[in-house]
Amino acid sequence: MSRFPWDKFLSFTPMDLVKLIVTALIIVVVTKIQVVNDRLSALLIALPFTSLVAMCWMQAEKQGNTRIANHSEGTFWFVLPTLPMFLILPWMLRSGWNFWLALFANCLLTIGFFWLTVVILRRFGIDLMPK
Repeated sequence: MSRFPWDKFLSFTPMDLVKLIVTALIIVVVTKIQVVNDRLSALLIALPFTSLVAMCWMQAEKQGNTRIANHSEGTFWFVLPTLPMFLILPWMLRSGWNFWLALFANCLLTIGFFWLTVVILRRFGIDLMPK
C-alpha cells in the first residue's frame, strides 16, 4: 500500500476556501428551505448536489475524466447501502426512539450495509475498497 500523501491532504489553498464556501452555502440554503417546505428540501437533498459539486471541483482541478468516472461509479455503489437508513430512521423516530440513539443505531447499520455491499460486489469483480 502506498504512503498516504498527508502533505497534499493537509495543505489549504485559496481554491479550497472557495470550495468550502460554495459547498457550505448549498447546505445552508437547503436547510433554510426546510423551514418553509420540508418536502422541497428533501427533494433538493436527494439531488446529488455534493457529488455534482465535487465532480465540478475535480474538473476545475483538471483531475481527468477517469478519476471523475471512478468517483461517479463509486458514488453509485456507496449510495445503495445508505438507502435503508432513510426508511429505518423515520420508523425509529416515530416509534419513540431518542433522536441521537436512533441516529447512532442507523450509523452502525449503514456501516454494516457498506461492509456487506463491498463483500457482495467483490464476488462480482467490483472492488470498491482495493487493498
